[in-house]
Amino acid sequence: MSKSEVVASDPGTSVPGSEATTHRTSSLLRRVLRKIEPAFAIAPFLIFTFLGLGVPSLAVIYYAFHGEKGGWTWSNMHLVTHGIFLVGFENSIKLGLLSAIIPGILGVFLAYAIQTSNSNVLRRLTTTGAGVLANFGGINLTFMFIATLGSTGILTYWLRDLGINLANFGFNLFTFSGVLFVYMYFQLPLMVLVVTPALGGLRQSWREAAENMGASSWKYWRHVGIPVLMPSILGGMLLLFGSAFAAYATAESLTLGVIALSPIQIGNFLNGNVIAGQTHVGYAIALGMLVILTVTMIFYSLVRKRASKWLR
Repeated sequence: MSKSEVVASDPGTSVPGSEATTHRTSSLLRRVLRKIEPAFAIAPFLIFTFLGLGVPSLAVIYYAFHGEKGGWTWSNMHLVTHGIFLVGFENSIKLGLLSAIIPGILGVFLAYAIQTSNSNVLRRLTTTGAGVLANFGGINLTFMFIATLGSTGILTYWLRDLGINLANFGFNLFTFSGVLFVYMYFQLPLMVLVVTPALGGLRQSWREAAENMGASSWKYWRHVGIPVLMPSILGGMLLLFGSAFAAYATAESLTLGVIALSPIQIGNFLNGNVIAGQTHVGYAIALGMLVILTVTMIFYSLVRKRASKWLR
């Protein structure tokens, strides 16, 4: 009887090579499981993101390049880059930029004043209030401003009694400047929330080192403070731009769609205000907004990545 036949006939006999192979296989399987285990942990989030954002985005892209009778077409994209739809994009971008730059600058100074105060109670109250006000918008915010600064608002009448007529300064709550003014109500607190952690990352030792080397306060901010804060400030402004660019309820309820803004134009299509042959134009507008917001979020991720190293 050969050696292989003896091994095969004796159940208690094992081959050393097969044991080594089994050990390597099990070790490899354990390493693979350890690597893919984090993927299982975030799988529910990825599935939810795909269903909530991925599928609608793919649908928008699909219908933006399709006509009413089916088939691929560029006519929808051609329409949204001309006429009133182009004006809507221009107004939305201008509104986003202005409501990002003005509250962004004011928010930095306000956050610095709060951060350098000696009152912990003030800091906590301000942070809590900013968190609430940053998420306050829509019809409630519109009603509050109409009752305060509208043509028959309380503050408007008080100012008139003092001899100050807002209309003489060109202010009208129901115009583009009025929408910008209302947007600042929730954009300013949002900027405070975003930039406060960056201000907390400025170490006192940096200022002391600069002063020991003879640097003035201006030189400290020019060469240390501003370069450190700039990524966080730019990231906050990009976040404000995306928030204002895509906002709908406040502008719609305040102006009733009189101002040409891309979100309001999409709302008109959803409400059935569709011109014959332009059913899918709303998808094209949404695709344009999606592209702009995607570019904005890419820049936001880049600047936040640079800013995060100072917050460690």
